[in-house]
Amino acid sequence: MPKERRSFFERLTGSAPVSEYYEEEEERAEEPIEPRAHLAVSQARTRPQVAAKKEKEDDWLQPEEEGELTVDVFQTENELIIQSTVAGVKPDDLDVQITREMVTIRGKRERAREVERDNYFYQELYWGTFSRSILLPQEIDVDGAEASLKHGLLTIRLPKLDRNRIERIRVKNE
Repeated sequence: MPKERRSFFERLTGSAPVSEYYEEEEERAEEPIEPRAHLAVSQARTRPQVAAKKEKEDDWLQPEEEGELTVDVFQTENELIIQSTVAGVKPDDLDVQITREMVTIRGKRERAREVERDNYFYQELYWGTFSRSILLPQEIDVDGAEASLKHGLLTIRLPKLDRNRIERIRVKNE
């Protein structure tokens, strides 16, 4: 059975889908209850399982996996606007691809220096590659799109295409 890919939030917080919780509970319910005399033996058997689980938690983000950006998408009368916080990312490390129906943002956030794992008190920031594809609620004018980065906030402005707009032109007499 292929391994189900966990969401960025699940990887970040270490949480698991509810279905995984019930599977673990069912497995525990099927195990026989051992008398206290065998407690030391039972603990010795579960330690490798605990170590394997800890190892799995430590590797919550595999190198081939990407983080997912959080975004705000809203509209004004004439344009769609996408905003995302990408603090610590250089503009050259961002790749924004736009079609009439979708926007894809890719990038990479690199550490300024390496810190040994034992020296961390908290380690909550995401480092590495990230991406996000956003399906747009309506078609946009790709040629008029603009992207800017200011104080770690990426703003993409996408002019709306109005398919219902009727344009009248004057006929010139030559």
